[in-house]
Amino acid sequence: MMFLKTKPVFIGLAALFLSAIAHAEAVWIDTRSAAEHFFTNIPGDIRISHADIVEEVSALYPDKNTEIRLYCLSGVRSGKAVESLKRAGYQNVFNAGGIEDARVERGLQEE
Repeated sequence: MMFLKTKPVFIGLAALFLSAIAHAEAVWIDTRSAAEHFFTNIPGDIRISHADIVEEVSALYPDKNTEIRLYCLSGVRSGKAVESLKRAGYQNVFNAGGIEDARVERGLQEE
């Protein structure tokens, strides 16, 4: 009977682990302004303005199959950046929404 009580916890942990593995290789890009990034950011993520996204990403990640996940404050600028990258031929780009959404998706909520 104890197994039945721990099974949902195990399944939840397994899903969290698999999600972490799936996103471990993704490139995360903050498309907010330099000022916004200065005040709060996710350590290790690069910042590229949505207006410069194609030029910068093409230089840093020429493989158009690279998984790229973008975020901003609310998802609007990152959405524009996703569309620009798709027009440039990038196949594996996603709008993660706002910075808080990106934190939640990766289990990085601020305390």
